[in-house]
Amino acid sequence: MKMTNEEYRRYAERRAPRSQTRGDLLRAFLYGGAICCVGQFFLELYGSFGLDAETAGTACSITMIFFGAALTAAGVYDDIAKRAGAGTLVPITGFANSVAAPALEFKTEGFIAGTAAKMFIIAGPVIVYGTSAGVVYGLILLLFKAA
Repeated sequence: MKMTNEEYRRYAERRAPRSQTRGDLLRAFLYGGAICCVGQFFLELYGSFGLDAETAGTACSITMIFFGAALTAAGVYDDIAKRAGAGTLVPITGFANSVAAPALEFKTEGFIAGTAAKMFIIAGPVIVYGTSAGVVYGLILLLFKAA
């Protein structure tokens, strides 16, 4: 069967899978929003216990990190992420997952060579970049305030 380039282009367009961008965006928005609503619930809960805003925020962050790591350890977070897509990456639970998942994957190699060495394999570059950017920003701010 001989086809011209134009005929092949039309044939390929008909056979190509349709983009699911709208559905992916909606799922990411809904799941990410739901995770953030859970975080807001804990923030309000800790505030109702009499904690000031900063302490309640810290307690909320610790709680969300704990739940992200616990759901990763239980194998549930990956199932959620398959449906939610990027919605699970942005909140703090995604960071907890990126630290806990490699640690669990390499635990058979031992505590030092496996868990401790591999737990920051994904999150490590983010931590290093964030720390480095903070230092550079701080130095620039110091220089401009001194001038």
